Amino acid sequence: MDKIKLGLIGCGGRAGSHMNSFLKMEDVEVVAVADPIEERAKAAAEKFGGTAGIYKNHSALFDSESRDTLDAVIICVEPTAHTDIEERAIEMNIPFIVEKPMTIDLDKAEKISEMIKEKNLITSVGFQDRYLDLMERVKAEVDSHKKGGLVYGAWIGGIPGVWWWQKKSTCGGQLVEQNIHLLDGLRWLYGEALSVYATSSTGMIKAGENGVSEEYDTDDHSTAVIRFENNVTATLVSGCYSGNIRPRCGLYITLDDMILDYRLRNNLIISTNDYTLDIPRKVDQTAILDRAFIDAVKTGDRSLIRSSYEDALKSLRLAFAANRSMETGEVIYFDR
Repeated sequence: MDKIKLGLIGCGGRAGSHMNSFLKMEDVEVVAVADPIEERAKAAAEKFGGTAGIYKNHSALFDSESRDTLDAVIICVEPTAHTDIEERAIEMNIPFIVEKPMTIDLDKAEKISEMIKEKNLITSVGFQDRYLDLMERVKAEVDSHKKGGLVYGAWIGGIPGVWWWQKKSTCGGQLVEQNIHLLDGLRWLYGEALSVYATSSTGMIKAGENGVSEEYDTDDHSTAVIRFENNVTATLVSGCYSGNIRPRCGLYITLDDMILDYRLRNNLIISTNDYTLDIPRKVDQTAILDRAFIDAVKTGDRSLIRSSYEDALKSLRLAFAANRSMETGEVIYFDR
C-alpha cells in the first residue's frame, strides 16, 4: 500500500495532537478536512501542504470522497456532534480513530459497535494513556502482584473552557467526559469491574457567577468506588471546582510490598522498603496510538491497537453505570 490517505473530521482542540503525529509520518497523506469553522479547516489543510479538500462538515466530506480516496478518517468532535459520522464511515467501510467520549448516547454506541463487528472494521478510540510508557510500567508491576490492594485515582481541576462542559446533558459529567481516561486505565490494569457505587455533589460552583454559564448543571465533584477481581478496590474521584490550585492527579496504587504513584502523564514514582525510583515520561503517547492505527490499516494487523471501539464501549458503559449510581444511590453490579 502506498501512502495512507486520511480525512480529518474536526480540526480543533484534540485534533491538533493527531495532526502533529501525522505531520511526522512519511507514509501518511491528509487528503480531506472537515470543520464547521472555515478558518480552522483551512489552517489544517495548510499544515499538510494546502492540497486537501476542505469541507464544512462530515456529510459534505463523505458525499464528495469515497473509499477509493480515503483509507481512514480521524474523528475529533465534541460529545453531542456524533450524529451519523461513525455510521457513514462504517457504511463506506472506512477505518477510523474516534476521540473519547465516543458519544454520550450509550444506545447509539451499542448500535455502532454492532455495525463495526458486522463489517469487521479496524477502529481505535483515543484512550491515549494505554500507550504511555509510565502506564506500561504500572501494568507490568500490577500484573506481577496477584494479591490485589487499594487504588486511589483522581482528576481534579477547574472547568475546561469548552461550551459542552457546562451541562451534564452535553458532556455526560466529568467522569464521562474527562476522567474516563483513568476509568479506562483501571479497566486496562484490572479487567472488568464487579460493581460500582458512586456519589456526586453540586453547589460549590454557582451557575451564572464568575464566568460560569447560566446553564451550568454538571457535578462539581464525584466519587466512584469500583470493585475488581483479585481483591482490588479503586476509589476514583473527579472534580471541576478547583480552579486556582492543581491537586495531584493520577493513580496511587498500594501493593503488598510496593507503592506506584502515577502522576498523570508526567512521571511515575515507585517506592519499596529498599528503593525509590522517579521515572519521567519519555514518549508522546498520541503519536504511538496514531502509529499503531496507521500500521493496522496498512497491514490488517490490529494487535498494536490497545483500545478498539468494542473495548472502549466497556469503559463508556462503566462510566454511565457510575452516573446511574449517583442518581439512584444504588450499587450497580455487573454480570460476569
